[in-house]
Amino acid sequence: MTIRLHDTSARQIRDFVPLTAGCVSIYLCGATVQAAPHIGHIRSGLNFDIMRRWFTYRGYDVTFIRNVTDIDDKIITKSAEQGRPWWSIGYENERAFNDGYDVLGCLPPTYEPRATGHIPEMIEMMRGLIERGHAYEAQGNVYFDVRSLPGYLELSNQELDDLRQPSGDGETGKRDQRDFAMWKATKPGEPSWETPWGRGRPGWHLECSAMAHKYLGSAFDIHGGGIDLIFPHHENEIAQAKAFGDAFANYWVHNGWVTMSGEKMSKSLGNSVLVSEMVKHWRPIVLRYYLGTPHYRSMIEYSEEALREAESAFARIEGFVQRAIEKAGETVPPAAEVPAAFAEAMDEDLGVPQALAIVHTAVRQGNSALAADDKEVAAARLAEVRAMLGVLGLDPLDPHWAGEGDRGEDLHGVVDTLVRLVLDQRQSARARKDWAAADAIRDQLGQSGLVIEDSPTGPRWTLGQR
Repeated sequence: MTIRLHDTSARQIRDFVPLTAGCVSIYLCGATVQAAPHIGHIRSGLNFDIMRRWFTYRGYDVTFIRNVTDIDDKIITKSAEQGRPWWSIGYENERAFNDGYDVLGCLPPTYEPRATGHIPEMIEMMRGLIERGHAYEAQGNVYFDVRSLPGYLELSNQELDDLRQPSGDGETGKRDQRDFAMWKATKPGEPSWETPWGRGRPGWHLECSAMAHKYLGSAFDIHGGGIDLIFPHHENEIAQAKAFGDAFANYWVHNGWVTMSGEKMSKSLGNSVLVSEMVKHWRPIVLRYYLGTPHYRSMIEYSEEALREAESAFARIEGFVQRAIEKAGETVPPAAEVPAAFAEAMDEDLGVPQALAIVHTAVRQGNSALAADDKEVAAARLAEVRAMLGVLGLDPLDPHWAGEGDRGEDLHGVVDTLVRLVLDQRQSARARKDWAAADAIRDQLGQSGLVIEDSPTGPRWTLGQR
């Protein structure tokens, strides 16, 4: 068994060899909490949740770090616009992100450090870089000297002569415009912390280098994030860490975007779809299916049609699970192992689309067994399906999804009671052989978006397509 991952730095799929046998260390760039999350933000956390689950299934002890950037230019700008403390905005949106991760079934990280909780570690790293000649102070700012590090820009494959480094307001005193800020001198009204070079606040890149070093040491296995972070963020993280003396990440794994009309989903473009709003209209487990089943490196073009297709596909899986449980007369636990073809697909750069094809094949075989009244085969396929869905975080029988058919509102029990009253009327019509009335009730329920299915234990309703 060898897991293989696409390594951005190598520009190819590589065999995964852990630094410590049986262990995997992962650092994921998490939320910058200037606003509530849209589904593009949450996709990254979901993709790496699947990675983590697969490593765990394969027997690895996983340490998973997902940071929170709770101070940066965007948060300070929001604070000024809204007349609210920067920490209030950050905390509110940090909770919104965690709610988004949780509602879509992401496991909590091993540690979730905040940038503002690690100023001493950042000062220590800056001091070391200045002493080694890789950084310098200028007018209260601290900059990284990009020319001091051979190999700078190898991740993004750029030429130094062509580099255009993003810069913010107040970044004065640079020796070279290509140098980047590690620490920004204080400005009136902005939050600041004391350092040997004056009061100020951290730069974005420094935060992650310092936190990765604290929680994972000088070397770790995998650094993850969206493809938009390759430059400047990840490139500059590498520069700081390696100049400090760290080996840093052994593999770089990047996920694709969720796009709308071909553009990255972004609040600045006004095309974002908030998770908190989406779960009012779509079941969270369906959103997880939609965001988690394309390959993590692919782009997802958002559309309601694509969501409806995901809803229908998952309904076929969920329907089989429900029917098989009814036929078995008891809950069938997940199999101890997933099918070999599923494992082979997941081992090859987390090939979820190929793995999902194995799930649907097992569902078709299970449905055929149910039609033939073969309980033994149906139960075997159900156990396999549950094992595979469990790896993907999509097992509808998992306690996390219990009672989750409500599309974001606590209305499932109310709707169930009302539908049962109507179904009782339908059953009475069938008992007196008034087939026309029974069919009319069923058709009316269908027009309201409910699918009625007659099962050995009685009629069952599910939500149909919109």
